[in-house]
Formats: sequence, structure tokens, C-alpha cells
Amino acid sequence: MPEDIFKSVFLPLALIFVLFGMGMSLTIADFKRVILSPLASAVGLCCQLVVLPLAALAVTWLLGLQGETAVGLMLLAACPGGPTSNLISHLSKGDVALSVTLTAVSSVLAVATIPWTVGLSMTHFLGAGAEIQLPFWKTLFQLMIVTVLPIALGMGVKAAKPAFADRMARPANVISLMFLALVILLAVLREKDLAGQFRVAGPGAVTLNVVTMVFGYYVAKLFRLSRPQQISISIEAGIQNGTLALAIALGLLSSPNIAMPAVIYSLFMFLSGAFMISRFGWGR
Repeated sequence: MPEDIFKSVFLPLALIFVLFGMGMSLTIADFKRVILSPLASAVGLCCQLVVLPLAALAVTWLLGLQGETAVGLMLLAACPGGPTSNLISHLSKGDVALSVTLTAVSSVLAVATIPWTVGLSMTHFLGAGAEIQLPFWKTLFQLMIVTVLPIALGMGVKAAKPAFADRMARPANVISLMFLALVILLAVLREKDLAGQFRVAGPGAVTLNVVTMVFGYYVAKLFRLSRPQQISISIEAGIQNGTLALAIALGLLSSPNIAMPAVIYSLFMFLSGAFMISRFGWGR
């Protein structure tokens, strides 16, 4: 597949479809749960919006990551959860309503937090004179188009045709996962020095996934939240929207090196997700 088509057409369409499908599972009530369940929502959002970027920064320091690899890890940490986290929460017998709420709220807030976090990361790790730049307002507008708009359209379909949206929920989840797997596969196949990139970006991506999932679970346990809430907060802290990170890294920044942490993370999160399902889900 030609590089321009992959970056400018396939990646944005894949992301729009995934988020539109997620939007069809949301209602205004999902956002109201932030108020109705303030403690669980606050713990979950704190893990996603505060702890996750700080953990990524700590991982870059501990592992000595530099340049575009470090920026890629920070970009990944700035991204919200995705439909995959909702599905894994469901299969792990977590609190699906909480999972959906955290994904929805973090997806909306990410429109503002991603340009800010990534902009600071690029200045820190690449220097003020770096060739790669992330224009704040342009990025903000593009993120609204490919994130908030499809979620809003999906919610509109849910509100107007609830029976249709409910029927489409399962097929949309399956197709979304297939889209995600295809995007990851294409990104992997496009990388020439794959083994070298895995050696550089792999430890950081895997460490971030494991550390944030463990942290989210035990922080929720510390606040004496219910077991389903502990499971969902753990998954939401550790399962991020790799498709969005890829779309930004390849589409807006045109940097395969920045994309590599997201590629590896997206591959590994299926393993950590399978662990959560086997530990808390099947037959329990």
C-alpha cells in the first residue's frame, strides 16, 4: 500500500470507524456517571490523565529512552482508552459502564491534552529546533474531526435508532478489533528494521502497559472500590487507543519511529488483556 494512502486515508478511516462504533454504545447517561459515581470516576480519570503520562516519563528516564522513541511513548500515554478496553472489561467481568464512561470522557479531553503533552515532549526530547513539529491548533482541529465528531455521530445514531445501535454493537466491536489488528499489521510490515525498533521501543512499551495496569488495579483496591471497578480501572489505565497514536505519529508527524511504541504496545496489550480475561473472566 502506498505510504500516502496509508497515512492520509486508511488510518483516519479506521480510527473514525472504531470511534463511531464506540459512539453507538454511548448515551448522555454514560457521561453523567462521572457525577453519579464520583470516586470511581475520579480514580480512573486520574490514572489515565495524570498517572499514565507521569509513568511514561518515568519509564523514559529509567530505561534511558531518547528522541523519537521517548516522544512515541509519551504520545501513547496521552491517548485515551479505546473500544478494545471496553470489550476486555466486559470479558473480564469488570464494570463495563465505568469502562465506557472513562473511555468517553478521556476521548473528549484528549483533544486538548494530546497536543499539549506531545508538544512538551517534543520540545524536551527533540529540542526546540527539531524538524518535526506539532502545530497546536491544527492538531486540535484534526483530532476533533477524527475523534469527537465520529463519537458524537455514533451517539446520535444511538439516540435516534437505539434498536439498530444495539443490534450493531457486537458486529461493530468485532470489526473494530479487526481494523485495529489490520492497522497494527500494516504498520509492522512497513517497518524495515523491525527487530532493531523492537529492541529500542519494546521494553518501554511493555513496561508502561504492565506498570499502569498493576498501578490502576491496586489504587482502586486502596480506595476500596468494588472488584468490577478495580478490574475496569486497571484495564482503562493499561489499554490505550493505539490506533489514535498511530494516526498521529504516521499521519500528522510522519514518523515511523514515533509510531513504534504504539505498534509494540498495541501488540502486547492483547496479551495483557488475555491475562485479565483468564484471571477474572472465563468461568468465574
